[in-house]
Amino acid sequence: MFRSLRPWLHRRRYPLRYAQLEILLRNQALSREELLCKQQADFAEIVAFAAANTAYYAETLAGRQAADLPILEKDAVRERLDDFLAREADRSQVKIGHTGGSTGKPLAFWYDEAKHELMRAGMMRGFMMSGWRPGQKVLNFWGARQDVAAGGVFGSNWSDLIAAEKTLGATEFSEAKLHAWARFIQRYRPVLLYGYASAMSELARFVIAGKMTMPRGLIGVYSTAEVLTDTQRGLMQQAFGCKVFNQYGCREVPNIAWECRHGNMHVFADLVYLESVKLDAEDRLLVTSLTNRLMPFIRYDIGDSGRLLAGECACGSPFPLLEMGLCRQNDLIRSRAGKRIHPGFFNHLLNGQKQIRQYQWVQREFDRITLNLVAAEKLSAETLAALSANIRCMMETEIALEVNYLDEIPRTLSGKHRFVIGMT
Repeated sequence: MFRSLRPWLHRRRYPLRYAQLEILLRNQALSREELLCKQQADFAEIVAFAAANTAYYAETLAGRQAADLPILEKDAVRERLDDFLAREADRSQVKIGHTGGSTGKPLAFWYDEAKHELMRAGMMRGFMMSGWRPGQKVLNFWGARQDVAAGGVFGSNWSDLIAAEKTLGATEFSEAKLHAWARFIQRYRPVLLYGYASAMSELARFVIAGKMTMPRGLIGVYSTAEVLTDTQRGLMQQAFGCKVFNQYGCREVPNIAWECRHGNMHVFADLVYLESVKLDAEDRLLVTSLTNRLMPFIRYDIGDSGRLLAGECACGSPFPLLEMGLCRQNDLIRSRAGKRIHPGFFNHLLNGQKQIRQYQWVQREFDRITLNLVAAEKLSAETLAALSANIRCMMETEIALEVNYLDEIPRTLSGKHRFVIGMT
């Protein structure tokens, strides 16, 4: 009885989310031509809005034509955050979010309830591409502390019951934790798993090694926030006995592309305008949010590479196709005792340190971690002591922290920054 009431109760609890979902599902029913026509109109509107309503774009778009719009770099967002907020925004209602800084450049951004609810509506539509329907159970594996705290994106509260949604903190993966996760899946019997590729592939290894049986009702595993390798995909499919889907987006511009049941990545063209341009001999992705009038992102260099593909998918979706290139790379940090720490833990240790331009955590030995910094000034002794204490607490062992101040952090051969480099 209660199971059948869940969708109705959830709809009553989040009316804005479901109103947005209805709009998104209508957009999904458009033809490719109608969708792209709408996308072009939405792009022109957001550019005009940004130029008229934000200090940053009033300055940078002045006198420019549509074919000559500048690329938005993360440095500009970080350095001029206030100038991106729409002039008429109600500052009592807006909040500050933080990215994980997975390209080595953490930044803050403005958001409000409307953006949050549209993000969740977009996630629901993405999940529905697997066959999932509202009211069916979803189990999240997540590591960002602000997201799993009460009030966060995946924060636990009384509404979890009607949402049929649970979240497990996935910052570290001890053998005991992996065993507890597997047992929880067996008891909770979710329809979808959603979270970090590294967390779920580690869990998959454990499930396979222990010959543990997973619920037959699982219809999909969604990987997000990290590179999904073929090896990880294969492990998850073997362990959980269902299809693995990739999902692409970021905190500041969520729901960029989702994978369908035919294995193709579809760009949500009613939410974003995505470009692939040659920058430094790389097919770099630039994204424009078509819906964010609180803090517009126009031709934003997200730090990833990929190519837009011609043609259509057999699934019948009107959304254009995307082939992902090398994306933001994550590594696990390991203790001598075998504990594995998700890079999401290290992402947020430096939140609030505004003097930092770039960072990179490197582990070459079990008992030593190096923090490479490009910073306007050195970290205080108190900050260093707090960092060391937090790392020791998480690693459950003594760890030497070494800090190097550099003029530049070397890039990978592909031109990327890696924000956490684990032991090979």
